[in-house]
Amino acid sequence: MLRSMYSGVSGMRGFQTKLDVIGNNIANVNTVGFKSGRVMFKDVMSQTVAGVTAPSETQGGVNAKQIGLGVSIGSIDTIHLGGSAMTTHEPTDLRIDGDGFFLVKMTEDQDIPYLTRAGDFHVDADKNLVTSDGFFVCDESGGPIKIEGVAFSIAQDGTIIQKQDDGTTEQDVKIGIGKVVNPEGLEKIGGNLYRMTVNANPDGALDPTTANNAEAGTGAIIAGQLEMSNVDLTGEFTEMIVAQRGFQANSRIITTSDEVLQEVVNLKR
Repeated sequence: MLRSMYSGVSGMRGFQTKLDVIGNNIANVNTVGFKSGRVMFKDVMSQTVAGVTAPSETQGGVNAKQIGLGVSIGSIDTIHLGGSAMTTHEPTDLRIDGDGFFLVKMTEDQDIPYLTRAGDFHVDADKNLVTSDGFFVCDESGGPIKIEGVAFSIAQDGTIIQKQDDGTTEQDVKIGIGKVVNPEGLEKIGGNLYRMTVNANPDGALDPTTANNAEAGTGAIIAGQLEMSNVDLTGEFTEMIVAQRGFQANSRIITTSDEVLQEVVNLKR
Protein backbone atom coordinates (compact mmCIF):
# COMPACT_ATOMS: atom_id res chain seq x y z
CA MET A 1 0.00 0.00 0.00
CA LEU A 2 2.81 2.41 0.82
CA ARG A 3 4.51 1.44 -2.44
CA SER A 4 1.45 2.45 -4.45
CA MET A 5 1.17 5.73 -2.57
CA TYR A 6 4.77 6.72 -3.26
CA SER A 7 4.39 5.63 -6.89
CA GLY A 8 1.42 7.98 -7.15
CA VAL A 9 3.45 10.80 -5.62
CA SER A 10 6.24 10.27 -8.15
CA GLY A 11 3.69 10.28 -10.97
CA MET A 12 2.17 13.55 -9.79
CA ARG A 13 5.61 15.15 -9.59
CA GLY A 14 6.46 13.93 -13.08
CA PHE A 15 3.26 15.24 -14.65
CA GLN A 16 3.65 18.53 -12.79
CA THR A 17 7.05 18.93 -14.47
CA LYS A 18 5.47 18.06 -17.81
CA LEU A 19 2.83 20.75 -17.27
CA ASP A 20 5.58 23.25 -16.39
CA VAL A 21 7.35 22.56 -19.69
CA ILE A 22 4.09 22.71 -21.67
CA GLY A 23 3.22 26.01 -20.01
CA ASN A 24 6.61 27.46 -20.98
CA ASN A 25 6.14 26.28 -24.57
CA ILE A 26 2.73 27.93 -24.86
CA ALA A 27 3.98 31.13 -23.23
CA ASN A 28 6.69 31.36 -25.92
CA VAL A 29 4.46 30.55 -28.89
CA ASN A 30 5.30 33.95 -30.42
CA THR A 31 8.94 34.22 -29.28
CA VAL A 32 11.35 34.64 -32.19
CA GLY A 33 13.70 31.67 -32.58
CA PHE A 34 12.25 29.78 -29.60
CA LYS A 35 12.67 25.99 -29.53
CA SER A 36 10.05 23.95 -27.70
CA GLY A 37 10.83 21.45 -24.96
CA ARG A 38 9.40 18.05 -24.09
CA VAL A 39 9.54 15.79 -21.04
CA MET A 40 10.40 12.09 -21.29
CA PHE A 41 9.65 9.73 -18.41
CA LYS A 42 11.41 6.58 -17.20
CA ASP A 43 10.51 4.05 -14.54
CA VAL A 44 12.55 3.89 -11.36
CA MET A 45 14.06 0.85 -9.69
CA SER A 46 11.77 -2.17 -9.29
CA GLN A 47 11.63 -4.22 -6.11
CA THR A 48 12.33 -7.89 -6.78
CA VAL A 49 10.25 -10.16 -4.56
CA ALA A 50 11.27 -13.38 -6.32
CA GLY A 51 14.27 -14.03 -8.50
CA VAL A 52 14.71 -15.79 -11.83
CA THR A 53 15.01 -19.57 -12.02
CA ALA A 54 16.78 -21.10 -14.99
CA PRO A 55 15.17 -24.01 -16.84
CA SER A 56 16.49 -27.50 -16.11
CA GLU A 57 15.95 -31.02 -17.42
CA THR A 58 13.09 -31.57 -14.99
CA GLN A 59 11.56 -28.11 -14.65
CA GLY A 60 10.99 -25.04 -16.79
CA GLY A 61 12.34 -21.59 -16.01
CA VAL A 62 10.51 -19.13 -13.77
CA ASN A 63 10.47 -15.40 -14.42
CA ALA A 64 11.28 -12.83 -11.76
CA LYS A 65 8.52 -11.13 -9.80
CA GLN A 66 9.14 -7.39 -9.66
CA ILE A 67 7.08 -4.48 -8.39
CA GLY A 68 7.71 -1.07 -9.90
CA LEU A 69 8.32 1.83 -7.54
CA GLY A 70 7.18 4.77 -9.62
CA VAL A 71 8.38 7.12 -12.35
CA SER A 72 11.03 9.78 -12.74
CA ILE A 73 12.07 12.33 -15.34
CA GLY A 74 14.26 10.71 -17.98
CA SER A 75 15.08 13.89 -19.89
CA ILE A 76 13.82 17.35 -20.76
CA ASP A 77 14.68 17.71 -24.43
CA THR A 78 14.91 20.85 -26.55
CA ILE A 79 13.46 20.23 -30.00
CA HIS A 80 15.65 22.07 -32.52
CA LEU A 81 13.30 21.89 -35.47
CA GLY A 82 13.03 24.96 -37.66
CA GLY A 83 10.24 27.42 -37.01
CA SER A 84 8.11 29.04 -39.68
CA ALA A 85 9.41 32.08 -41.54
CA MET A 86 7.88 35.52 -41.04
CA THR A 87 8.61 38.12 -43.70
CA THR A 88 9.30 41.59 -42.28
CA HIS A 89 11.28 43.29 -45.12
CA GLU A 90 13.50 44.77 -42.41
CA PRO A 91 17.12 44.51 -43.68
CA THR A 92 18.54 43.70 -40.23
CA ASP A 93 16.01 40.90 -39.60
CA LEU A 94 17.81 37.65 -40.46
CA ARG A 95 16.77 34.01 -40.60
CA ILE A 96 19.02 30.96 -40.90
CA ASP A 97 17.64 28.43 -43.36
CA GLY A 98 19.60 25.53 -41.87
CA ASP A 99 21.21 24.24 -38.69
CA GLY A 100 23.58 27.06 -37.79
CA PHE A 101 23.36 29.66 -35.02
CA PHE A 102 24.13 33.36 -34.91
CA LEU A 103 27.01 34.25 -32.59
CA VAL A 104 26.71 37.15 -30.16
CA LYS A 105 28.88 38.54 -27.38
CA MET A 106 28.02 40.61 -24.32
CA THR A 107 31.44 42.31 -24.54
CA GLU A 108 34.04 42.41 -27.30
CA ASP A 109 36.59 40.47 -25.22
CA GLN A 110 34.20 37.62 -24.34
CA ASP A 111 35.99 34.34 -25.03
CA ILE A 112 33.27 32.01 -26.30
CA PRO A 113 30.22 33.72 -27.86
CA TYR A 114 26.62 32.85 -27.08
CA LEU A 115 24.44 31.28 -29.73
CA THR A 116 20.97 32.27 -30.87
CA ARG A 117 18.44 31.61 -33.61
CA ALA A 118 16.69 34.95 -33.06
CA GLY A 119 17.82 37.27 -35.84
CA ASP A 120 15.99 40.47 -34.88
CA PHE A 121 19.11 42.65 -35.00
CA HIS A 122 19.58 46.43 -34.95
CA VAL A 123 22.26 49.04 -35.69
CA ASP A 124 23.22 51.14 -32.64
CA ALA A 125 24.56 54.70 -32.45
CA ASP A 126 28.14 53.47 -32.98
CA LYS A 127 26.99 51.56 -36.11
CA ASN A 128 27.45 48.18 -34.42
CA LEU A 129 25.13 45.34 -35.42
CA VAL A 130 23.59 44.29 -32.11
CA THR A 131 20.76 42.25 -30.63
CA SER A 132 17.74 43.86 -28.96
CA ASP A 133 19.65 43.51 -25.64
CA GLY A 134 22.73 45.29 -27.02
CA PHE A 135 24.90 42.19 -27.50
CA PHE A 136 27.42 42.41 -30.36
CA VAL A 137 26.71 40.24 -33.42
CA CYS A 138 29.95 38.46 -34.38
CA ASP A 139 31.62 38.22 -37.77
CA GLU A 140 33.41 35.12 -39.08
CA SER A 141 36.48 35.93 -36.96
CA GLY A 142 34.44 36.37 -33.76
CA GLY A 143 34.67 40.16 -33.65
CA PRO A 144 31.88 42.77 -33.68
CA ILE A 145 30.29 43.92 -36.93
CA LYS A 146 30.00 47.55 -37.97
CA ILE A 147 27.58 48.83 -40.61
CA GLU A 148 29.24 51.98 -41.92
CA GLY A 149 27.80 52.23 -45.44
CA VAL A 150 25.04 54.65 -46.46
CA ALA A 151 23.02 51.68 -47.74
CA PHE A 152 23.61 47.92 -47.26
CA SER A 153 22.29 44.45 -48.04
CA ILE A 154 23.13 41.00 -46.69
CA ALA A 155 23.79 38.06 -48.99
CA GLN A 156 22.88 34.44 -48.26
CA ASP A 157 26.46 33.63 -47.22
CA GLY A 158 26.33 36.47 -44.67
CA THR A 159 28.38 38.94 -46.72
CA ILE A 160 27.42 42.52 -45.84
CA ILE A 161 27.47 44.56 -49.05
CA GLN A 162 27.90 48.20 -48.07
CA LYS A 163 27.57 51.18 -50.40
CA GLN A 164 29.94 54.03 -49.58
CA ASP A 165 29.51 57.79 -50.06
CA ASP A 166 31.68 57.75 -53.19
CA GLY A 167 29.48 55.12 -54.84
CA THR A 168 31.85 52.18 -54.27
CA THR A 169 30.85 49.03 -52.44
CA GLU A 170 32.64 47.03 -49.78
CA GLN A 171 32.15 43.31 -49.19
CA ASP A 172 34.84 42.54 -46.62
CA VAL A 173 32.59 41.59 -43.67
CA LYS A 174 30.70 38.33 -43.21
CA ILE A 175 28.30 37.43 -40.41
CA GLY A 176 29.69 34.59 -38.32
CA ILE A 177 27.75 31.37 -37.89
CA GLY A 178 28.24 28.64 -35.28
CA LYS A 179 27.66 24.94 -35.94
CA VAL A 180 27.41 22.46 -33.09
CA VAL A 181 27.40 18.67 -33.14
CA ASN A 182 24.65 18.28 -30.54
CA PRO A 183 22.31 21.31 -30.33
CA GLU A 184 20.35 19.64 -27.51
CA GLY A 185 23.52 19.86 -25.42
CA LEU A 186 23.40 23.68 -25.43
CA GLU A 187 22.40 25.39 -22.19
CA LYS A 188 19.53 27.89 -22.25
CA ILE A 189 20.44 31.11 -20.44
CA GLY A 190 17.41 33.24 -21.32
CA GLY A 191 17.00 36.07 -23.78
CA ASN A 192 16.85 33.60 -26.70
CA LEU A 193 20.50 32.72 -26.00
CA TYR A 194 22.34 29.43 -25.58
CA ARG A 195 25.67 28.79 -23.86
CA MET A 196 28.21 26.33 -25.27
CA THR A 197 28.78 23.16 -23.21
CA VAL A 198 31.09 20.17 -23.45
CA ASN A 199 28.16 18.03 -24.65
CA ALA A 200 27.33 20.36 -27.54
CA ASN A 201 30.81 20.34 -29.13
CA PRO A 202 33.91 18.37 -28.14
CA ASP A 203 35.66 20.13 -25.23
CA GLY A 204 33.09 22.93 -25.47
CA ALA A 205 35.03 24.58 -28.30
CA LEU A 206 33.34 26.75 -30.93
CA ASP A 207 34.96 27.93 -34.15
CA PRO A 208 32.98 30.55 -36.08
CA THR A 209 32.32 29.74 -39.72
CA THR A 210 30.28 31.24 -42.54
CA ALA A 211 26.71 30.79 -43.70
CA ASN A 212 25.64 28.87 -46.80
CA ASN A 213 28.57 26.50 -46.22
CA ALA A 214 27.60 23.16 -47.77
CA GLU A 215 30.47 21.33 -46.09
CA ALA A 216 29.64 22.62 -42.60
CA GLY A 217 25.87 22.57 -43.18
CA THR A 218 25.35 26.00 -41.63
CA GLY A 219 22.46 27.02 -43.89
CA ALA A 220 21.81 30.22 -45.81
CA ILE A 221 21.00 33.59 -44.26
CA ILE A 222 17.74 35.07 -45.47
CA ALA A 223 17.49 38.84 -44.96
CA GLY A 224 14.13 40.46 -44.28
CA GLN A 225 12.75 37.39 -42.51
CA LEU A 226 12.60 36.06 -38.95
CA GLU A 227 12.36 32.49 -37.68
CA MET A 228 9.33 32.16 -35.45
CA SER A 229 8.77 29.76 -32.56
CA ASN A 230 8.49 26.07 -33.48
CA VAL A 231 5.78 25.48 -30.84
CA ASP A 232 2.82 23.51 -32.20
CA LEU A 233 -0.22 24.65 -30.22
CA THR A 234 -2.32 21.67 -31.31
CA GLY A 235 0.26 19.25 -29.98
CA GLU A 236 0.83 21.26 -26.81
CA PHE A 237 -2.87 21.34 -25.89
CA THR A 238 -3.14 17.62 -26.57
CA GLU A 239 -0.16 16.93 -24.32
CA MET A 240 -1.69 19.23 -21.71
CA ILE A 241 -4.83 17.06 -21.63
CA VAL A 242 -2.70 13.91 -21.26
CA ALA A 243 -0.67 15.50 -18.46
CA GLN A 244 -3.79 16.71 -16.66
CA ARG A 245 -5.46 13.30 -16.79
CA GLY A 246 -2.24 11.60 -15.75
CA PHE A 247 -1.95 13.93 -12.77
CA GLN A 248 -5.56 13.20 -11.79
CA ALA A 249 -5.07 9.43 -12.14
CA ASN A 250 -2.00 9.49 -9.92
CA SER A 251 -3.80 11.58 -7.33
CA ARG A 252 -6.53 8.92 -7.31
CA ILE A 253 -3.85 6.29 -6.59
CA ILE A 254 -2.90 8.26 -3.47
CA THR A 255 -6.48 8.69 -2.25
CA THR A 256 -7.24 5.01 -2.89
CA SER A 257 -4.12 3.93 -1.01
CA ASP A 258 -5.15 6.23 1.82
CA GLU A 259 -8.59 4.63 1.96
CA VAL A 260 -7.06 1.15 2.11
CA LEU A 261 -4.75 2.24 4.93
CA GLN A 262 -7.77 3.64 6.75
CA GLU A 263 -9.47 0.24 6.49
CA VAL A 264 -6.38 -1.39 8.01
CA VAL A 265 -6.47 1.07 10.91
CA ASN A 266 -10.18 0.33 11.42
CA LEU A 267 -9.47 -3.41 11.85
CA LYS A 268 -8.61 -2.70 15.48
CA ARG A 269 -12.10 -1.39 16.22
